[in-house]
Amino acid sequence: MSRRAVFPSIRGRRAPRLGKLSPGFTLIELMVAMLLGLIVIGGVVSVFLANQRTYRTNQALGDVQDGSRIAFEMMARDIRDAGLTGCSNNGRVANVLNNGPAGGGTDWWANWNNALVGYGGSDTNPGVAAGSAEGLRVAGTESLILLGGEGSGVSVNVNTEPAATFTINEASSDLTAGDVVIVCDPDHATLVQITSYTGGTLTHAASGSPGNCTTDLNFPTVCSSSASYVFATNSQITKLGAADWYIGNNPVGGRSLYRKGLVNAAGVPTPTAQEMVRDVTDMKIFYHQAGNADFLAASAITNWALVDAVRVTLALESVDKRAGTDVKPLKRSFTATTTVRNRVK
Repeated sequence: MSRRAVFPSIRGRRAPRLGKLSPGFTLIELMVAMLLGLIVIGGVVSVFLANQRTYRTNQALGDVQDGSRIAFEMMARDIRDAGLTGCSNNGRVANVLNNGPAGGGTDWWANWNNALVGYGGSDTNPGVAAGSAEGLRVAGTESLILLGGEGSGVSVNVNTEPAATFTINEASSDLTAGDVVIVCDPDHATLVQITSYTGGTLTHAASGSPGNCTTDLNFPTVCSSSASYVFATNSQITKLGAADWYIGNNPVGGRSLYRKGLVNAAGVPTPTAQEMVRDVTDMKIFYHQAGNADFLAASAITNWALVDAVRVTLALESVDKRAGTDVKPLKRSFTATTTVRNRVK
């Protein structure tokens, strides 16, 4: 058999061809594709950054609003209670504290005339000095001193005089030796320091720090008096609350809203400053004096005992110092007006 007869199909078949090669992408096509990819990526990044900035701005705005709410809530409590004795007899308040006016003292928290007093930016606040150190008042900023009863208080069962003791009706209380309290009945109120507290019995001896100049709690105060006023059963006893609100220098080199309050330190009433809200940069305060049509600055008030409402404007900035659209802190101002409860008729 011939070779042609055996393999006729092979000899007659066309030689197999490799497939046609793909032409691929030209350099121009690759560059266009890369450009389109970069545009898409740029758009995605732009949306991400915009969303991130919106989130940071909204978070900063929320922080600023939260700070303002906290500040106004705490300040409002002290303003509402300014001048409060618990017995509605603000015009008749005795004061037997050694560091009060009758005892020759000058401490701001021991002077009932400071029940509500404001200070302008150029005024000297007796409660806190101005300066650049941490906790000191920022020069040129306004401040406010407030005194009044705080807490729920207790009631008198028996007032034994001249033994200078009160037995209270309550089985227990948060009063301790060294606390300065306001004792009041329908006739008058008296600021006095508790020198000891044992088994529901309070003593107000002429001792302690600052101590009392007399055991006589009569009105008006006479430190040399040997008489003994007896408060009636169910008279009220409440702690003296003292607060000095101001803008101070905080630990991180910024500004904060501070409150200097009265703390019982081992039996000694001690004014102690506490940072309340950070990044409060300024405070403006206006006062309504009974008989006036509008709120006035501190310098225009002629009788602080007639102030029955306080309007406070706080300027705050965000903790995030790049949260604003200008890559700076977000800044807002808030205003709130609070009525002095016991002075409104």
